[in-house]
Amino acid sequence: MDARKLPKAELHLHIEGTLEPELMFELARRNKVALPYAGVAELRAAYAFKDLQSFLDVYYKGASVLKTDLDFFDLAWAYFTRAAAGGVRHAEIFFDPQTHTRRGVPYRAVLEGLTAAMAKARAELGVSSLLILCFLRHLDESDALGALEEALPFRDRIAGVGLDSSELGHPPAKFARVFARAKDAGLRLTAHAGEEGPPSYVREALDTLKVERIDHGVRSVEDPGLLRRLVAEEVPLTVCPLSNVKLRVFDRLEDHNLRALLDAGARVSLHSDDPAYFGGYADDAYRETRRALSLTDGELKTLARNSFLGSWLPDAEKARRVAEVDAA
Repeated sequence: MDARKLPKAELHLHIEGTLEPELMFELARRNKVALPYAGVAELRAAYAFKDLQSFLDVYYKGASVLKTDLDFFDLAWAYFTRAAAGGVRHAEIFFDPQTHTRRGVPYRAVLEGLTAAMAKARAELGVSSLLILCFLRHLDESDALGALEEALPFRDRIAGVGLDSSELGHPPAKFARVFARAKDAGLRLTAHAGEEGPPSYVREALDTLKVERIDHGVRSVEDPGLLRRLVAEEVPLTVCPLSNVKLRVFDRLEDHNLRALLDAGARVSLHSDDPAYFGGYADDAYRETRRALSLTDGELKTLARNSFLGSWLPDAEKARRVAEVDAA
């Protein structure tokens, strides 16, 4: 089975993490931003990450070149064209407004650029998409509350909220008030948990933040009771194997516990996370994970079905997309 042709949804994708080095330098020249790298080769050499924080240090430097609505449009359109070629039919895209507004970039510029690319992707590529505002967990909850309040006037453009950035030392419960406020505003809820953080962070995300989806969640296998609950409640787990290896969660792709999650019956799906930094888009994740774990065609289809079942699409659209997977 050709992984590029298998219809799939991308539910764990940071749009800032799709900033390829070539585009980063192009935007740096456009916006007169000095980067601490001599060129593309030196920048790529900096991608030898030892953990999540070492990646984030480079990630935030890259994001500094994004300043105008045209920059965000170019960033998102480059992602959509690559993703569509790899079989992505629906994308639920994380964006980090605090990364930009703290630099003086207007909220409106971020949203105008992203939503213009989303509209073009639907019209020209047949790729639907939703936006998820992610809070940076290394910052205070008061900062997240401020970001949410600033976003609410644009409520019609945002489907939900999430929680990303440095996991260790920043448990989900730290953001209980902001997630409650987002839920009251009618927004959907998801959160990164159980990547570097322990299984207890997954429980906190479910019980304290009341999320309906867990991003990563690979450490859930360490808690059999938690894993049974995830299976029974059909909680989607948006897993990113290439990212997990790049950030040293697993030493090798062959060591990844995706098969254990599948065998347990968890609603696990495959995604790219930050593909420009981690060396692979959604179809690459399917292809490389299949090779490393000897996944069957049937298991690839299960992962693709789960990506649509775990999405925030309307039920009728989910059913239509699942039928496309079955027919592949």
